[in-house]
Amino acid sequence: MQPQRNKGLAFIINVIPGLGHYYWGRRGRALLYPLLFFGIIMAGIALGIVTNDDAPFIFSILAALFIWGINMLDLLIALLRYTPMMVVYDEYGRPMQIPHEKGEDSERFYTILLSFIPGLGHFQLGLMQRGLSFLISFFGLATILMFLAGLTHEDVFLLFLGMLPIIWLYCMFDVVQLVHRKQAGELLFDRTLFEELESGRDGGRRSKVFATMLSAFPGAGQMYLGLQKRGLQMMLLFLGSIYVLDVLRLSVFLFLIPVIWFYCFFDGLQQVSRYGREPLRDIPLIEGFARHQRWVGLGLVFLGLYFVFTSVVMPFLETLFPDAYISYQIRNYIKTGLVAIVLIGGGIKLLTGSKKEPDGGERFF
Repeated sequence: MQPQRNKGLAFIINVIPGLGHYYWGRRGRALLYPLLFFGIIMAGIALGIVTNDDAPFIFSILAALFIWGINMLDLLIALLRYTPMMVVYDEYGRPMQIPHEKGEDSERFYTILLSFIPGLGHFQLGLMQRGLSFLISFFGLATILMFLAGLTHEDVFLLFLGMLPIIWLYCMFDVVQLVHRKQAGELLFDRTLFEELESGRDGGRRSKVFATMLSAFPGAGQMYLGLQKRGLQMMLLFLGSIYVLDVLRLSVFLFLIPVIWFYCFFDGLQQVSRYGREPLRDIPLIEGFARHQRWVGLGLVFLGLYFVFTSVVMPFLETLFPDAYISYQIRNYIKTGLVAIVLIGGGIKLLTGSKKEPDGGERFF
């Protein structure tokens, strides 16, 4: 008789090929799938080293992924077909096995399993509007980003595909919570995400969970909590840095992008932890913007002139001097000059920018 085991746990741990089969008592498959999966990868690595070619390794990865998919599908079919048995005794005291009725564990398993596609788990619970909002949010965002990347030929839009795992995880977390509430006897209300946010606003409270999710995109979490100036500057700093570094081909400064992201993300987490315990102050990153607007205007003028030069002047010069490689030389000189100006200007600012406060402290800005 098959011992009682958790279907959801078996499916999750089977991400490592064969482990779910071993937990479910299928020892032969538990040995076969990892041997095929890891054996194909090791063979591809060995062939790639011997032939000094990447093709065998790439082919082995694709074949291993195919084996992994069969491994997951095989266990899923076994879990869906399995019917737990219950031992009862007849009137003569003889043991009998009869199918056990599907209970809460089965309902929880099927609902969470369907939620691997965002929205389907909510449909299983009868929450059509909520499931549709998750479904449209996930696949709609993916479609729009791919459409924009294909239309503009700019790969920078694909960076925002990182929001998809966040939506997927929140959908899974929401489904698990709703299943537990349903099995506890609570009444579930079919509300979309936007209706829930509006209800939170009417009560004067904002969701900390949603604010934490939005903090994954620089500035969005701060703006949701009402810190409009701080959030807007963070968003402009992040997106503007990506745009400028991509346009000017300043790959040497690409390390700044993750630094800015981590700063904005952890700032959002700090604001979320303070929310409800103390009043939040909308302190912008750059105070006294009017004092810096000339530098911002100068930067915009420079970008405009750069676009005119690269789009009009440079193609004309290349037609006049086709063998001079003007485009390459000018771009190289501009990049070198900008890097030098930024480094020298930053160093001078650090050396001369510190000022003594009246109380004896130091101020750098």
